[in-house]
Amino acid sequence: MTRIAFLTHILFASGLFALSCMICHFMVKRIRIMDIPNDRSSHDTPVPKSGGIVIVITFLSGVISIYLFGDTTLIHDQYFFGFLFSALLVAGVSLYDDITNRSFFFKLITHIIAAGVAVASGIVIREIALPWVGQIQLGILGYVLTFLWIIGLTNAYNFMDGLNGLAAGQAVINSLFFCVLSYSQGSIFVYIICYTIIAGALGFLIFNFPVPRLFMGDVGSAFLGFVFSTLGIIAALYDHSHTSLFVMPLLMFNFIYDTAFSFTRRLLNRENVFSAHRTHLYQLFNQLGYSHTAVSCFHFGLCIAQGIGAWIMIHIYGSNRIFVFIPFLLFQILYSVVIVTKARKKGLI
Repeated sequence: MTRIAFLTHILFASGLFALSCMICHFMVKRIRIMDIPNDRSSHDTPVPKSGGIVIVITFLSGVISIYLFGDTTLIHDQYFFGFLFSALLVAGVSLYDDITNRSFFFKLITHIIAAGVAVASGIVIREIALPWVGQIQLGILGYVLTFLWIIGLTNAYNFMDGLNGLAAGQAVINSLFFCVLSYSQGSIFVYIICYTIIAGALGFLIFNFPVPRLFMGDVGSAFLGFVFSTLGIIAALYDHSHTSLFVMPLLMFNFIYDTAFSFTRRLLNRENVFSAHRTHLYQLFNQLGYSHTAVSCFHFGLCIAQGIGAWIMIHIYGSNRIFVFIPFLLFQILYSVVIVTKARKKGLI
């Protein structure tokens, strides 16, 4: 990339960031879609929850600009419009849910339909490399794996949006790492999408952390989870970078582990896993007496560590990349044991 092109990207990203800040300010003052505290909430007073709209608008502004002015940056129209339409479907229905408070199953059906649109457009995991086995062609199993990945990460991101700055901070850090990693491998499309997410999420973060004047709501968290899940596949298959499929799961590993652990623990305890609760690991961490800021910063540190792990991963050949997950898995196991043990002593679970 030439110096002029790089400066153009910086100016464009700065403009998107300024747009995000301005719309957030407007949302705080004018749009009164309120998050009313309930048993699952970690806040005590109503807060506007329209911030996710800002992230979606910033994303859309960047994507439309790419389509209109960046011919060399585009992926094939089939994948581009499948990605765009499915992501906006999730955002639109999530906004409707923020206003009307629909059931979990209503949201899940929407996520399934959106994942179906993405898969129908060709955004499908077709092969995977495993140690001692090598490259495996997945066939029909690839469609099943893609559905589980997209729906799983969409909901995991939604579930983890429960403390000031947590979801937005993760979006900024992970997008930054994915931007740099994919660009270093020749990315054009994914690289630009990442900095549009950074601009939108960072503008929102200013209004959400450490003091929350605005929440992102489902329209932000479900949208981000969906975009990250599909973008990881696009980067591997259709972008110039062909970034490893394992990179996005590693960048999101703390969110994925917390969601999977909490779901499994509740299932084994014969709890209703579809009911709202406050027993995710990050929520228990907060209830043990640690502030929103402390818990969110802890996760920011994990994000940075996972980003460094992802950088190491892309320099490892083939199926051996999966071994980079091991230290992060061991840390998460230790972390969950400590949190659950202390939570039980305090009577939180």
